[in-house]
Amino acid sequence: MVFVQHNGKVVEVNGNGVTEVAGSTLANGDGGAVHEHEDENENENDEHDDDDQTQHDDDDHHTHHTHGQPHAPESGPRETNEGFLDDVPADIEDLDLTHDQLKTLEGLGLERFTGLKRLCLRQNHVKQIKCLETLSMLEELDLYDNLLQTVDNLDQVVTLRSLDLSFNKIKKIEGVSALVNLTDIYFVQNRISTIENLSSLVNLTNLELGANKIRKIENLDTLVNLEQLWLGKNKISKLERLDQLKKLKILSIQSNRIVKLEGLDGLESLEELYVSHNGISRIEGLEKNAKLRVVDVIANRILTLENLSHLAALEELWASSNQLTSFDEVKNELENLSGLHTVYFEHNPLQTAQPAAYRNRIRLLLPQLRQLDASLIRAN
Repeated sequence: MVFVQHNGKVVEVNGNGVTEVAGSTLANGDGGAVHEHEDENENENDEHDDDDQTQHDDDDHHTHHTHGQPHAPESGPRETNEGFLDDVPADIEDLDLTHDQLKTLEGLGLERFTGLKRLCLRQNHVKQIKCLETLSMLEELDLYDNLLQTVDNLDQVVTLRSLDLSFNKIKKIEGVSALVNLTDIYFVQNRISTIENLSSLVNLTNLELGANKIRKIENLDTLVNLEQLWLGKNKISKLERLDQLKKLKILSIQSNRIVKLEGLDGLESLEELYVSHNGISRIEGLEKNAKLRVVDVIANRILTLENLSHLAALEELWASSNQLTSFDEVKNELENLSGLHTVYFEHNPLQTAQPAAYRNRIRLLLPQLRQLDASLIRAN
């Protein structure tokens, strides 16, 4: 079953020709694939679940269809593609072949679709990228959840702006250097051990490398337009080599091996910092990050609430599952942050030692709050 956008409508192409799918709309209004990459961590709240992002396992950030209905799966991998797309109009801009049991892109006749802008090949059995060289207008290519081991044959598709290679078996970042117009690239849940071969992608704003085998942050200096960097669920032990990322707004490095908050001085635009599920013992090193709105330090080894009072823009503090004990520290660090509306302190001695009094005491200390842990606070 194939769904396409044709003349502004979503249509199904089957053996009987082309049929409009009544009431269906494209996911993002313009026919594009919707990517909602979350973090890749195992957190207690979906918003901080980096094992998805991975911000991905077909839950909140990587499952989408550009039509109103799911595809009907075949009984097994398709042995031949001959004639499969014969009824699809050649002038389409969007082609969604999600879960169509494709083993190869050969035989699909993709060269007919010279105006194609978005191609979705999610959840198939594709082992090699090929047959795309004639797609001179292609902007989005989605190969999430296939069987790719290498990245090949993309040098001619220089119009690409978004490339999703998540949930494959890729061991090395390669084959993307010519794609200088890319703004978003996703390599979630592969087997990558080194950040490399991205230096030419100076227009990147979003880089997703969660759930790999990366041990070092490196080779990012030229990515001066990067706004989001997702590195959750790797093996990184140190925050380093980030100084050139002056436009970075979101840094997610959950579920790694970080023991010290450092190396963030150059991130003058940073708004969201996710470092949950590491081995951090102190909140520190945030003196130059005055734009921070969200700080997530859940499930670390923090004993003292400190070095936050200068963060005038702070709106959310996630600090559950640490070793915080002092209500006085809560008052001293947070009472003057007028924009702070959400805090998480559950599973600290602060909460477990006095569970009955905990909620009321926090509310009295921080009257500006709208949410404490998972519960909303009612206005008086």
